[in-house]
Amino acid sequence: MTDAVERNAAAMREFQARAVLFQDAVARSAGLNSTDLQAVGLLMSEGPATPGELAARTGLTAGGSITALIDRLERAGYVVRRRDGADRRRVLVSVVTERVLADVGPVYGRIAGRWADYLATLTTEQVELATEVLTRAAEINREEVERMRSR
Repeated sequence: MTDAVERNAAAMREFQARAVLFQDAVARSAGLNSTDLQAVGLLMSEGPATPGELAARTGLTAGGSITALIDRLERAGYVVRRRDGADRRRVLVSVVTERVLADVGPVYGRIAGRWADYLATLTTEQVELATEVLTRAAEINREEVERMRSR
C-alpha cells in the first residue's frame, strides 16, 4: 500500500503542476493572466458578484487589486459592470459568456473531448471512483485555501 500511496502522491503533484501550467497557457492565449482567467471562471460557475464578493472568491483584496482586475477584464470584453436591479447602490460584475466561449471555449472543448475519449475506455465503476477522488481532492484544496486565507 505504501508504494501505491507514494505513486498517487507523485501523480497528484504532477497533475496539480500541469493544471496550473495549463490554466496559465489558456489565460495567455486569451491575452489574460492566470488570476484574471480564474476570476472569469468563478463568475461563470458561481454567477455575478459584487467587487467585494469577487475579491472574496479570488482571495484578492477588495481595494485596488480587485478594481484593477475588473478594469482589465472589462477593457478586454470579458465582463461588464451593471447596477443590481434589486439594489441600485450595488454594482454586479457579470461575464460576457459569448466572448469567453469564443476565446477559450475551443481549448476547453478540445481537452474535454480528449478526456471524454479516455473516460470511455473505463468501466462505470472506475469513472465513479475517479470522480470521487477528484471531488475529494478539490474539497481538500478548497479547505486548505480557506485555511491559508484565514491566517
